[in-house]
Amino acid sequence: MSDVPERWTKATVYPDMWADPDDDPRESGGPGPEGELATLRDYLHNYRLTLRMKCEGLTPEQLALRSVPPSTMSLLGLVRHLAEVERDWRDWITPGGPTPKLYENGDFDGAVGEQALVDSAFADLEREQAATDALMAQWPDLGARAGEDDIAIRELWVHRVEEYARHCGHADLLRERIDGRTGQ
Repeated sequence: MSDVPERWTKATVYPDMWADPDDDPRESGGPGPEGELATLRDYLHNYRLTLRMKCEGLTPEQLALRSVPPSTMSLLGLVRHLAEVERDWRDWITPGGPTPKLYENGDFDGAVGEQALVDSAFADLEREQAATDALMAQWPDLGARAGEDDIAIRELWVHRVEEYARHCGHADLLRERIDGRTGQ
């Protein structure tokens, strides 16, 4: 017997996919979005959804399972980290000092397998995403600049997509390590 889980997927059409195309909520079935801002919104939405999909069906203990020493990364840690990052992005374009951190013990170090902590982390992520989305909606012009550093709104959107894309790659590996499930 081995502690390494056997690789598997729920997909039957393409064995390297997370779910069959008809069951994948990221598949719209229609043409792609029109325009740069709509495209950025679509990519961000789908990466956010991918992170949630990678976490579905796991226990609090599995969500808190760390990758390999000395890394402190876990799926729950990624959820907490991205909630914190959403808050940080707002700080880039709003006046005043930085917003207080969400987690005293750190995004990853404080991610332990307790249901209340899992529920809180997902609620934090949803709240912070909604707040950042509402703020970003005030700048439909991607060429506009905002904040003390005069950051381009386009740069902020691209950075957000990049952050989720990178962490969804981590989530792929973490999920496979936990129960062997693979897929895009």
